[in-house]
Amino acid sequence: MGKLKAFLDSKIVKTDVGEETYLTWRETISYALGRGAQGMNTSMTSSKYVNYFLTNVLFKKLKDPMGTASTIRLFCGIFDAINDPIMGILVDRTRTKDGQMRPYIKWAPIFVSIVMVLFFVGSADAPPVLNVIYTTILFIMLDVTYTAFDIPMGALAFSITPNGIERTKLFGVSSIVRSVVGALPQVFVAGAAWLPYFRDHTPQAYLTSAIISAIGIFFLTRMTYRNTVERARHSSDTPSVKECFSLLFKNRPLLMLFLCNIFFVLCKVAEQVSFYFVADLMFNLKYNAVIDVVKFPGFLFAGILVPKIVEKLGEKSDSRRFYQVCCISAIILHLLFAVFTFKGLLQKEADQSVTLLTGVVVSAFTCLTTIPLEFKNLIQKEMEAETVDYIEWKTGRRVEGIMLSIMSFTGKIENTLSSSIGLAILGWVGYKSHTEGSMVQSAATNNTLFFLTVLLPAVGYLLMLIPMHFYNITGKGHRQMMKEIKARREEQEKAEKEEKAAISQ
Repeated sequence: MGKLKAFLDSKIVKTDVGEETYLTWRETISYALGRGAQGMNTSMTSSKYVNYFLTNVLFKKLKDPMGTASTIRLFCGIFDAINDPIMGILVDRTRTKDGQMRPYIKWAPIFVSIVMVLFFVGSADAPPVLNVIYTTILFIMLDVTYTAFDIPMGALAFSITPNGIERTKLFGVSSIVRSVVGALPQVFVAGAAWLPYFRDHTPQAYLTSAIISAIGIFFLTRMTYRNTVERARHSSDTPSVKECFSLLFKNRPLLMLFLCNIFFVLCKVAEQVSFYFVADLMFNLKYNAVIDVVKFPGFLFAGILVPKIVEKLGEKSDSRRFYQVCCISAIILHLLFAVFTFKGLLQKEADQSVTLLTGVVVSAFTCLTTIPLEFKNLIQKEMEAETVDYIEWKTGRRVEGIMLSIMSFTGKIENTLSSSIGLAILGWVGYKSHTEGSMVQSAATNNTLFFLTVLLPAVGYLLMLIPMHFYNITGKGHRQMMKEIKARREEQEKAEKEEKAAISQ
């Protein structure tokens, strides 16, 4: 136990990086577990599995389950995205003895867990209209409760340390933990296809997974609340709503990231239709578990290698260049994915499972394409933190909540539009709803699934390179920016001490 305690209390960055370090392994792991809790929630409520649950369980009695699910996800997702800036402003205006973010992390997960379980209580045997109303209300409740958890968690990472190398390592550890813990509900639902009871009781598989996830979310976030510290310096006065919004228009790098995320919608469509890709194009639901498992190396490699690469490059590290390399690598891999799987997926008998060779190749490319994706996602976290630093450098005000909420806003828009677009396109080409994967789809549907999953992401990555070219924070520029911010903070602290001393005299 002594060795474990010594490890947890040791710094995550032990080498001299030219600036003060703060984070211990205890604090880093505790924050990462909170991210894992978020992953468990999004696995259940924002992933491809909830789409399949809606169209093939709750809405299967409707005439147009795809269109109904698409409409609900679109409008509820827009509402969800709109309330992100509201939550961001609330965080920036919060002043408590526990800080700005930690009070929300203490209470919001409780409500998130309750609503998530209630969502999957919905029954396929209920009247269709009642199911639609119930699902819509629960989606809105999910959006509100999760936003109250998500924005403070993201903002806490910007406040927990001002050290860029520490932040990158924090994001790396969090990425690994979130991928492992967050994947557990998906693995259970996908693995249910292998179990006799759940194979014939799909709704029960979802509800069981939701209950287990709710328990996990509650306990993991307790550790985040207890073991983390907010270190960023904020003025005692709270910024007005007008001030919060006005700062957004001064943040050019944030705008470029926003545009990149809008184009990233095209890449996310593949994830949203993945369950249909496996069930109908590969014609074998058991591959869902395999597809989920082979994505893990991407999270693992990103979490381990990105911080090491950044630390090794030192003064030569540049987030923008790193991001661009990730996009180009992803484009190449998706094009190769199409070349090597076209024949095995589209030229087989429609009612036959893919051959073992094709299944292996699809799994291999799913693994490979996840690597540049997760590298990009991880370095973007540090870039989001850079935009917070940028606005403090320009204006002297630090507002993590509103800045993070804009990125969260675009993330919600990504999920909403990608899900809605994917479902709408499948409905348009005549997708036939089914429960256990026995319905044969048309050639047009199969071709569409192939395009949406394999080729459309390459288009998205190509478009993302355009706004990234105009991202105006370079590695050298950011380091100079942080030096100036530090000097300004020291001057402010000195002035405040002198003022207090004068008053006391």
